[in-house]
Amino acid sequence: MTSETPAATAALAVARRFYPPALLDHCVRTRLWGTTYAAAHGIVIDDELFSVAALLHDMGLTKAFDSHTMPFEEAGGCLGWVFCTAAGWPDERAARAEEIIVLHMRADVSAADDPEAHVLQVASSFEVVGRWHEQFPDDVRADVLTRHPRRDFAADLLAAFEDQARRKPGSAAARSVRNALAERMAANLLES
Repeated sequence: MTSETPAATAALAVARRFYPPALLDHCVRTRLWGTTYAAAHGIVIDDELFSVAALLHDMGLTKAFDSHTMPFEEAGGCLGWVFCTAAGWPDERAARAEEIIVLHMRADVSAADDPEAHVLQVASSFEVVGRWHEQFPDDVRADVLTRHPRRDFAADLLAAFEDQARRKPGSAAARSVRNALAERMAANLLES
């Protein structure tokens, strides 16, 4: 069950306002994959915190919030902090949302060290390149994809990452592009 708190509802409203349709559905799917994965593995997460981070995790890829000086996940993390602070969250909780968004593009984080960051990493990497696919049963995949289709997600995200790589060659997006992102995305079973 995903959080429907005022902050999560507001994060979805922000997502609807600023993401193009394919990226909006990606972030909603990521939220659903993450809550499914956490429940299946007994990973206790702060559902509201995870929901807000999942819905806002790619905001740094949007025209409105793209930074020309920092990687998209860092820009998105800053926006996450601003959003959470405006929602009345304490500084420490807002900083956690920022951290989770930033970490989704970093090296793996264990569930024991940071359950929300771990779950967002698993969900987003499954969504983008099909990693962890064995963790998501066929019926769950079919249900989520029926409700939130992929549209042109792979092409749109690849173009966004390639743009990030050109402008920010030291970024995690650039490393992903250099690490055969296009081929890994094309091989993702969610694209079939």
